[in-house]
Amino acid sequence: MSSQEESLRPEEFAEAAGAAVADTQGRGFREAAAVLATSGLFGVCASEESGGLGLDLAFGVAVCEAAGKLQLHFPLVEQMVLASAFTDTEIAGALVSGDKVATIAWQGGLSDKFVTHVAYGGDCDWVLVADEQGASLIELASVSVQANDTLDPDFPHYDINLDNAIVKARLSATQYATLQEHAQMLYSGFINGLSAQALQRAVDYMSTRVQFGRPLSAKQVVRHTLARMRLLHETSTAALFRALRKNEFSEVRSIGPAFSGAIANAVFIIEKAIHLHGGMGFTWELPLHYSLREVRKIEAAFNNGHRLEMLGAQFIATV
Repeated sequence: MSSQEESLRPEEFAEAAGAAVADTQGRGFREAAAVLATSGLFGVCASEESGGLGLDLAFGVAVCEAAGKLQLHFPLVEQMVLASAFTDTEIAGALVSGDKVATIAWQGGLSDKFVTHVAYGGDCDWVLVADEQGASLIELASVSVQANDTLDPDFPHYDINLDNAIVKARLSATQYATLQEHAQMLYSGFINGLSAQALQRAVDYMSTRVQFGRPLSAKQVVRHTLARMRLLHETSTAALFRALRKNEFSEVRSIGPAFSGAIANAVFIIEKAIHLHGGMGFTWELPLHYSLREVRKIEAAFNNGHRLEMLGAQFIATV
């Protein structure tokens, strides 16, 4: 796949991905899966033997960023990382083709008989849950699934009781750790896409909304706020690009700081975008609330507050 990677760049690939994501709007869950699968998005990072493209993770990040900009409501990140994790198996083939759709539980585990924060758990076929050896892929038809709409009544997370769970396949601890790293990278791209869309909406509105004969963007306080939002978005983007590259010792960098930073920065950017829209920002018609809820759900699923405490403690320990 080296010749293809030389002829493709992630940003160019993202343009084609954006067209596919746009085509899912207004479609049902399974229809959207078919569109995304036909466009090859599920197999971007999966092996060619599994029907994927075998591209570098940077291409997957670009796809997820395009999906974030268009506020895609689908477990794209989960589908992509699972297709890659189960490479060269019938499971990967089913995921790449869109015949099956899978999600991931980020809290709880098989030993607890209970998992939470499962995105699209009511629509998928399989769910990956942590177990004592790594992770297990569970048939969702074999378990009890209940919606938890605390954070999002339109696209809720799900709680799952695993008492009668049927295990489809397993990942080792090493494979599961790699999957988690890749998922955080792809989620970082998706989050950056959400914040980029919110920032652009704010810029467009501030430059066209006129008060007292001048656009709102002419006001210094508005300019300072937009500049701060832009700075934080660029910071998140730079941190993600850095995490995708090995350090000076050819060692893989941890995605943890970039992922947690992307969440915090996106919350600030989207909330400020809502604020800058004034009273209109708090209406149901302005879709910025969808972006904010998506980021908050990811933040809760990964318990980002605790992650930030751990990152701080690790940093202090290395000083």
